[in-house]
Amino acid sequence: MAWIKRNLFFFIGGVVALALLGAAGYYNYTNWSRNSDMLDKLKEIYGTLGALNDPAANPGNDKINKIQQAKDQTAQLKDWLDQTAVWFAPIAPIPPSTPAAPVSSETYAAALRRTISLMQHEAEAANVVVPPDYGFSFEAERSLVKFSPGSLDGLAVQLGEVKSISEVLFAAGVNELQSIQRVRVSDDDANGPQGDYIGDQSVTNDQVVLTPYVVTIQSFGPEIARIFSGFAGSPHCFIIKSINVQPATGNNNAPGPMGLPPGQEPRMLRGRGEFLPPMQNPQAPLNEKGGLTTLLKEQLLHVSLEVEIVKLQPKN
Repeated sequence: MAWIKRNLFFFIGGVVALALLGAAGYYNYTNWSRNSDMLDKLKEIYGTLGALNDPAANPGNDKINKIQQAKDQTAQLKDWLDQTAVWFAPIAPIPPSTPAAPVSSETYAAALRRTISLMQHEAEAANVVVPPDYGFSFEAERSLVKFSPGSLDGLAVQLGEVKSISEVLFAAGVNELQSIQRVRVSDDDANGPQGDYIGDQSVTNDQVVLTPYVVTIQSFGPEIARIFSGFAGSPHCFIIKSINVQPATGNNNAPGPMGLPPGQEPRMLRGRGEFLPPMQNPQAPLNEKGGLTTLLKEQLLHVSLEVEIVKLQPKN
């Protein structure tokens, strides 16, 4: 304390100097932080300015009109879409609907019964086995005369789509159509067999509507190939999203179409009305002396196909 008393002015000056140094340090730190923030903002502004001056992003100049180029490219894209529309031909709903003549319960009920009967006869003519009195996934609606409000347009679209899918299967000559499953579009569908429906829903965007179906059949390899060809050659856009193939089981001992043991029934050449002799018994020993050698033994297959129908959105 005596030293402080003898050097009071020096001590006070030192304390003041330390305080001023601390204040100066704080001032420098805050200004450095502020300058750093301002530098980051300045870099952001320069980046934005550079992007605006980028020749690929700006609207152009007196020699290059980027806005007109964008309009021309948009027109080219629309023209391309118009050209590809031939592969996206819409499937006509059954019965057809217009703003002047919307679908009514009476017209749909009649069209549904008529279409189901037609598909059953087409299956019989194509020698395709279907479940007895099959409703082609419309079991819930086929006995109704009044339908859930707001569901008729969706049901009419689905009826047309199911008929188109069935015709591809019949033309391919599959052995058996076990089921066609669709998405639920009506409150009436809650009362139908669960096997008529799938849990998915249609997907819609600005350009298309994607509607899934699941088809289960039993057939041989050549008929499955014809199914692929039939969907690919259709004017409507069918996409096979997935395929599950397994050997058909449980029916190997069932009698053939004419009541004969499996493999012993005559084989008809489709479209010609001629019959070939029965196939050789596939269980017969091979390469025995004096016997025939089996060159190809086809396996009946159980096939589940997920088919998606792509429909273009109406033009504005």
